[in-house]
Amino acid sequence: MSKDPVYQMWAALRRSTMEMRQQNGRAVVLRQAKELAQKTHQINKNAQNLHLKDNFEVPAYLKHVDNHLMPGSYHTEYFNGDVANAANYDSGIFVTTAGMLGRLTDGGGKAIAKWVQDTYPEFKPKKILDIGCGLGHNTLPIAVAYPEAEIIAIDAGAPMLRYGAARASALGVKNVTFVQMDAENMAEMADASFDWVQTTMFLHETGGKAIHNIFGEIKRLLAPGGLNLHIEQPQYTPEMSYYEQFMRDWDAFYNAEPYWGHMHDLAPSALMQEAGVSENDFMQVGVKAVNDLDDKKQDSKITEDFGRTPIWNVFGGWKKP
Repeated sequence: MSKDPVYQMWAALRRSTMEMRQQNGRAVVLRQAKELAQKTHQINKNAQNLHLKDNFEVPAYLKHVDNHLMPGSYHTEYFNGDVANAANYDSGIFVTTAGMLGRLTDGGGKAIAKWVQDTYPEFKPKKILDIGCGLGHNTLPIAVAYPEAEIIAIDAGAPMLRYGAARASALGVKNVTFVQMDAENMAEMADASFDWVQTTMFLHETGGKAIHNIFGEIKRLLAPGGLNLHIEQPQYTPEMSYYEQFMRDWDAFYNAEPYWGHMHDLAPSALMQEAGVSENDFMQVGVKAVNDLDDKKQDSKITEDFGRTPIWNVFGGWKKP
């Protein structure tokens, strides 16, 4: 395919689009970076929902990758208290997805919260862990759905966590604490201390060995009878066409997603067994994202969403009591 001129043109345009999105977003954000940092600081200065660590070591699988072609990825700080990359990501992901995740880009979190409530109405988690939370796009809908629960949201990127804590406060969500932590080593958190462990589009950005270390930690942290769910890229199956597999792998080669292809090849059921979920308790479902910008809500005559609202691949299971 790399020798086909039509594919060359299409791939070049798509790559150029991603680069332009990042550079235009950075141009908007960097010229107001100090002001954004000051506003974030003012919101966070007396808050108790943010815990950063001095001399935190960013995991190796993140350190040298500009995820999604965003220079500096999620963790780079240009000055003390910086939130520029988080602001760039927050505004840019809406553009990149063409609004298909809603006005706050939280369609994945809203979908999983609604699905859990509808499917397991008796489930009342007291403590929830969101791993790789970023700036909390998908954390906050879960927190809103379960207001009595304590939510711990961890990530390696300080700019993301600063911005996320301020964003949560600005949106009036008070039951989430943002903590800087390496998901491979969550030793500071007690065994069997969470009723629900969640990741949303995080696993495909971890290195080969890291993902197995993370699932080992999930096994330790999840309480007996607890729920373990992951929104992630779908795995390749014999039923999936070579064309779809090829198209899905584009990001691994041209969009700075080096672990993307590896995630497609892993068996979710095997990962869940590493997390303490038996094969009999494994589940994999398609959950439709919730989009508050859906055309159907603007015009009752429209009955088709034209692919605007994605179906999330969700896998997980319950840990035996």
